[in-house]
Amino acid sequence: MRRSTAWIAGGIAVAAAATGATALVLGGGDGADASSGDGDRPPATAKIVRTDLVQSKTVDGELDYAQRRKVSSAVDGTVTVAAKAGSTVTQGQALYELNDKPVTLLYGQIPMFRTMKPGDRGSDVLQLERNLRDLGYGSGLYIDPRYDAATKAAVKRWQKSLNRTPTGTVGQGDVVFQPDRVKVVSADAAAADQVGPDTKVLTVASTKPVVRAQLEQGDVSLTSKGTTVKVTMPSGRTERGKVSGTVRPETSDDDPSAASEDGITVEVTLDGGRSAVSEEDTKATVNVTFASESRKNVLAVPVEAVVALRGEQGGYGLELVKGGTTRMVRVETGMTADGQIEVSGAELREGMAVGVAEQ
Repeated sequence: MRRSTAWIAGGIAVAAAATGATALVLGGGDGADASSGDGDRPPATAKIVRTDLVQSKTVDGELDYAQRRKVSSAVDGTVTVAAKAGSTVTQGQALYELNDKPVTLLYGQIPMFRTMKPGDRGSDVLQLERNLRDLGYGSGLYIDPRYDAATKAAVKRWQKSLNRTPTGTVGQGDVVFQPDRVKVVSADAAAADQVGPDTKVLTVASTKPVVRAQLEQGDVSLTSKGTTVKVTMPSGRTERGKVSGTVRPETSDDDPSAASEDGITVEVTLDGGRSAVSEEDTKATVNVTFASESRKNVLAVPVEAVVALRGEQGGYGLELVKGGTTRMVRVETGMTADGQIEVSGAELREGMAVGVAEQ
């Protein structure tokens, strides 16, 4: 007596693969471990393969730089030379000019919170002296938290090099401390603009390139720190990276409510660092592929090969094809990805032929 089987329709199988479903609820044949002759041969066959299955999602992203932050003027004044958007500013260089004097970038974690002068003590003084030494003005300077005569002399030498009046004191509006070199993301104040302590003059970021992409709320599993990512650059090159975390989307100063509540903005650190974006169009869109789950070295078949079995036991099976005969065997199913489904069973071997539903 000829048994009946119900092949999983291609469209349904593809939908299952896209959602990562492992339970394919469909009608099916009488059971496993039955054999038949040529009259019951399936419409097509495929091989059982051993492979890696990876579930992924690809979205658009944009190249950016990590740790964006604003820089405001510490004092009232007029911008005489605006910051240069896109430039990289290093220790001792001017971020912009205020009242025809450079506002200099120095390295340090402590912000400029006071005018530093002889007699002062503190970690900010120690930070200043380290910069003076690194810039070549530390002759005779003992690096410590004291602003003494040697510190004053070093400051005067440095001020002369900047065409500043050599007062020997460092005003709040003279320098900006940042942890390292910075990338000028945007110049927020133009030449001739009046600025003050509440005015954003420029926006800076680290020189470490990142990719930002927006995922849907349902993709929260992809936002875990360390999730592997593949980024396709505007040039077509691919770069590897990892999710470093989530960030708050930028909002307009005029409309703080403009941030989307529908998605999650993910920041990706590129394994190649600065070289990864070398000669790339940083304003162009990139493709970001997130790998959400993977199964290594598993047996897999096209999803159309899985048969839903009828009967009390139900479950799923594969129709093994050998010569002129076929045989249905019961299998366990696992992850689906890219039109393939993981299968396991005592009788399954790599290279076996299995029946596939006609598409």
